[in-house]
Amino acid sequence: MTIATIALPQNKHSAPPTTPRPFLWSKADWISFSVVGVLALLTRFVGLTSPVSDGTPVFDEKHYVPQAWDMVRSWDNIFIGGIESNPGYGLVVHPPLAKQIVALSEWVFGYSPMGWRFMTALFGAATVLLTMALARRVSNSWQVATLAGLLAVFDGVLLVSSKFGMLDIFQVFFVVAAAWALAHDHNQMRERLHEAYIEKRMGSSDFGPRFGFRWWRFLAGVFLGLSLGVKWTGLYFIMFFGLMSVFSDLALRKRYGVRRYILGTLVRDTPAALASLVLVPVLLYAWTWRAWFASETAVYRHAKVDGTIEDGSWLMHLPDSLAGWFYYHSSVLEFHASLTSSGGHHHPWDSKPWAWLVAARPILYYSSTDLQCGDGGNDCRRMLFLFGTPAIWWLVIPAVLWGLWSLIIRRNRAFLIPLVGFAAGFLPWLAAFDRQMYFFYAAAFIPFVIVLIALALGQIIGHGKKIGWDWCNRLAGGPVRWGTIIAVIYLALVIAMFLYFSPILYGYKIPNSWYDSMMWLPSWT
Repeated sequence: MTIATIALPQNKHSAPPTTPRPFLWSKADWISFSVVGVLALLTRFVGLTSPVSDGTPVFDEKHYVPQAWDMVRSWDNIFIGGIESNPGYGLVVHPPLAKQIVALSEWVFGYSPMGWRFMTALFGAATVLLTMALARRVSNSWQVATLAGLLAVFDGVLLVSSKFGMLDIFQVFFVVAAAWALAHDHNQMRERLHEAYIEKRMGSSDFGPRFGFRWWRFLAGVFLGLSLGVKWTGLYFIMFFGLMSVFSDLALRKRYGVRRYILGTLVRDTPAALASLVLVPVLLYAWTWRAWFASETAVYRHAKVDGTIEDGSWLMHLPDSLAGWFYYHSSVLEFHASLTSSGGHHHPWDSKPWAWLVAARPILYYSSTDLQCGDGGNDCRRMLFLFGTPAIWWLVIPAVLWGLWSLIIRRNRAFLIPLVGFAAGFLPWLAAFDRQMYFFYAAAFIPFVIVLIALALGQIIGHGKKIGWDWCNRLAGGPVRWGTIIAVIYLALVIAMFLYFSPILYGYKIPNSWYDSMMWLPSWT
């Protein structure tokens, strides 16, 4: 697909834009992705079936795992799937897609820990590789991608989110995949424009050329729709990524000398962006409810005719199925809106968004105390937290600030997508800070922070003074600079911290003294 030849006189005095760097996949990429992929699979699948609560799910698995099992038991058509009933927990308050995915592994492995957690572990490992792929695309560096992949492997939040039958890791996977697709889309559009600019095929229209159909952006819309089908917070990413895509197009048109680049963006790009990044997600979201529409016994399926909907409601003017569907959504929205701190809803592991920025308040998923140690004494325990590796999470604020400086002052566009991804995963929660919130909501933005850290490390590798250690220079096959040493030391620190805190990430039995030594902050307990 090439740019249509219609539009644009050039400014003879403007300097030509720089040539986009070619995206070349190398042997080093294959090796680094393979190594990181193996590490991701090992860390996610080791100890996957433990812990459990007397053979049953733990923490919020107790909601989603039975709902997925409902789908397995009511599964009549392979293309439609089953429905959630689960009357023991009342209204099902999240869209069905993540539970449909969990149901696939429960269908294979049964109602067992492997059935609950196999798909989350698989998607968790894939999320690591997608984070790595995003870093590779925005930086065009396999070294930066490798750093991002290793940081993602050894982050506690991404790890624990991948080891329990809950929803968050599926949404993380889809939003990172959408960001990766948009990174490809932007680079492809830049290459098309640059080729047309160099070959004098820009045309004569003040609006600039048409970009043609954009498969990468369409794919991003698919991923955003699937994200919305996991949790409604996918709306935040649809909004932020949609605006980013349109403004990136505007910047490209301006960069290549389009006279009326604002109007050109509104005419040429915005309608197509709305179709790919809004309409496609909405249609896919509706598709995830296919089993609900196909069922006669789904919750609120006949709310219009059974008297659930009041006679004066506008919903009564809709067909029965749509009226019930919208009523269901209004009930879920009312439920979420009621979960406020001012309304008296409190939880011992509740936390606010600003606390997420330094991982100040983890979440206890599993606890078993007063266990016997090897010598027979009752001074051991098993504790498992959703816990962020401090060497990563304590750099969230510095990484974001450095990214903003690099983007705004140094004009380094590699930082744009991870910054927007972070903003989509964090800023909307500030507007609803009174709502009951938990640290696992932060899982959606940490891959983007990891990419920011990797980009920053990539900026210092190979810079600084040469070190005077002959053995190190000989080992590296050339002079090594202090920037590289700092990056290596930081990565080693991340891995060391991951290993040190691994008992509360995997739920190992450890002495109470070791557990106490890990509780560095009072808010962690």
